[in-house]
Amino acid sequence: MVCWALRRVGQVRARLARRDSGVCRGHEHQPLGPRPAPGAWGSTVELLGKSYPQDDYSNLTRKVLSKVGRNLHNQPLHPLWLLKERVKQHFYARYTGRAGTPLFSVYDDLSPVVTTWQNFDSLLIPADHPSRKKGDNYYLNATHMLRAHTSAHQWDLLRAGLDAFLVVGDVYRRDQIDAQHYPVFHQLEAVRLFSRHQLFAGIKDGENLQLFEQSSRSAHKQETHTLEATKLVEFDLKQTLTQLMTHIFGDGLDIRWVDCYFPFTHPSFEMEINFHGEWLEVLGCGVMEQQLVNSAGAQDRIGWAFGLGLERVAMILYDIPDIRLFWSEDERFLKQFRVQDINQKVTFQPLSKYPAVINDISFWLPRENYTENDFYDLVRTIGGDLVEKVDLIDKFEHPKHLDPLSSHAVAQLRPQPGASGICLLSMWTCCSGRFVRWSRIRCGLSCLEPLSGARGVQDTQDQPLLPHHLPPHGAHAVAERGRGHPPGRAGGGRAAAGRRRQVLRAPSPGVALPGLQGC
Repeated sequence: MVCWALRRVGQVRARLARRDSGVCRGHEHQPLGPRPAPGAWGSTVELLGKSYPQDDYSNLTRKVLSKVGRNLHNQPLHPLWLLKERVKQHFYARYTGRAGTPLFSVYDDLSPVVTTWQNFDSLLIPADHPSRKKGDNYYLNATHMLRAHTSAHQWDLLRAGLDAFLVVGDVYRRDQIDAQHYPVFHQLEAVRLFSRHQLFAGIKDGENLQLFEQSSRSAHKQETHTLEATKLVEFDLKQTLTQLMTHIFGDGLDIRWVDCYFPFTHPSFEMEINFHGEWLEVLGCGVMEQQLVNSAGAQDRIGWAFGLGLERVAMILYDIPDIRLFWSEDERFLKQFRVQDINQKVTFQPLSKYPAVINDISFWLPRENYTENDFYDLVRTIGGDLVEKVDLIDKFEHPKHLDPLSSHAVAQLRPQPGASGICLLSMWTCCSGRFVRWSRIRCGLSCLEPLSGARGVQDTQDQPLLPHHLPPHGAHAVAERGRGHPPGRAGGGRAAAGRRRQVLRAPSPGVALPGLQGC
């Protein structure tokens, strides 16, 4: 069995060597970073029926492009759809207009492709703000991108004359790899504006109060707002959100407000809830910057806005341990949320407790034009949702050449039948080869040795989708041997830090190696 597995490793490495030399599928060396999905720079990318020219800002990956248009929040009985419908139900029932119709309109099918002006400038985000960085966003080109937040639509909807609306949609951010982060997630945004009459109605001597004044900005208000108007808007906002969270989680919920900063609101707050004895941040909110409201043509109004991550709330509400599960098409996951009533209590039942496999990889970094998210995108492109977590475990800088070296621990799992240790090693060999091709850097790959005398653990519910528990990386670390070698590299050029042992088991005949996307 071990001999068979080692032969398969040799075959995979041989195929990778042929491809690296340009024989396999005509691949050429490309710059470091996510490979432009449809073609090289200077070409165009087709997305949602439109063409966008690519330039040196383009950094979309095939992995991310494959998620555009999935719209999980609009798939009936998906957990994100259930949560969206519960929020809509609350706002429709509690806030109505004069004719009894819902006060808030809902927009959940707006295109995720926006201009950089919509995503940043319309929200008063400075040109040098770190949130604009190419390393944190997905750009189609220098002028268009996949929205990083649903707030990108605020200005357009205000300009259209709306003063109370909800926006729900998928948003895209380059981020780390762990159970709480994914390059695509979903946000729900809400905005409400008040006229002077609406805000002060029912307030004693309200006819003598004003929305605006010219004063100085403080920690409690903007320079153009009166203190009375700011406090009433803040009170309405916090009351609205408290009632929403009570509707979702039930009575007796402990809530606290934390002061924070957003470029498009002031004062700004984060809402935290005490869930199972732990304080968890669930949303950001605040009084809208009057400059933003004025530029959209609503100079006579003042308002609030909030935005929450649907996955964050759904993971708490349904006890879902890993954000990747929301993208699962596994029937064992989806059937748990097929309920008759959207308010019905659902507690996610783990699909498996199969252990994760942890491998280490070390590589020299380019001195320029590299961000940590470049590596995360590479891993996601090749490994897909097989990869559960990537941790930076060590750094090293060559004392002579000042070349930085980085070591990462990568937790993998096997959610498909036949995805054995040999499959995961093949994936990791592919990842190593791709990184070398892109950057022409030296790359050390940890050795996976057969564990003699051990048997593979069989899951009791077919093959698992995700492990329920991920052991800490440090639990299996092996001390570095040798002197004078950078972390993750021992004598002979093979990575040794954090060395892992695993059982190599043959996949079932005819089963394709999972996760080798784009290899």
